[in-house]
Amino acid sequence: MKPRSLARWLSRLAVVALLIAGAASAADVHVMISAGFYGAYSELGPAFEGASGHHLVTTRGPSMGDSPEAIPTRLARGETADVVILDGAAADELGRRGLVRADSKVELARSMIGMVVRAGAAKPDIGSVNAFRSTLLAAKSIAYSDSGSGTYLSTTLFPKLGVADQVASKSQKVRGPPSGEPVAAVVARGEAEIGFQQVSELIHVPGVTFVGSIPAELQPGFSFAGVLTTTARQPEAASALIGFLGSPEAASAISKAGLTPLLVR
Repeated sequence: MKPRSLARWLSRLAVVALLIAGAASAADVHVMISAGFYGAYSELGPAFEGASGHHLVTTRGPSMGDSPEAIPTRLARGETADVVILDGAAADELGRRGLVRADSKVELARSMIGMVVRAGAAKPDIGSVNAFRSTLLAAKSIAYSDSGSGTYLSTTLFPKLGVADQVASKSQKVRGPPSGEPVAAVVARGEAEIGFQQVSELIHVPGVTFVGSIPAELQPGFSFAGVLTTTARQPEAASALIGFLGSPEAASAISKAGLTPLLVR
């Protein structure tokens, strides 16, 4: 975040009061975050630390899926976190399981699923539902993530389009960070002809061309949200972080990361 933007944020009396209350006793705030919001967080987190005096201890993992690094799996086995930032529907499920405080959830950004091809390859037509379906059938190989977007594609969208059986043998599920990689990296190496993931996880990976978002009527309406865990040791500082990430001054970093900010006022 630019110093001028941070100064504008600090000038907002309500937020300043919140930060001063938290900074009176600087805390280590343990954050679990999925890849889709990480690009924005990597810019906004240091700004929050500088303004508040708190220190962010960050662990990355998918919002869902069967990876041992997935945030729900980490929380279920007792790993420590004050706040989690992940897919909004996954946050709701964690609330039903009693792992987060459902009433503390704040939606931070909307997200769309996009598609990439290897740099230099022709860009397929995905501008309509029929064109998108034809592109799936024509592709020699398909990659998607092991988290929210890939789960939606493989379990909901492909069956809805009537192509699940045709694409199953040519599709691969890609494990994401921290031990894995973005889907776009697989496409960049030529190991898949087309790749799907949330736009924020595609657009900054070298070696690919961003084709665009899948048709609006096929989008699942993903969001990213921040929510306190039920075992949070630093709830005030964690709430201050969520408030900062949802503030208007965070919007430019969120937009630059390929997401649509949801301004909390």
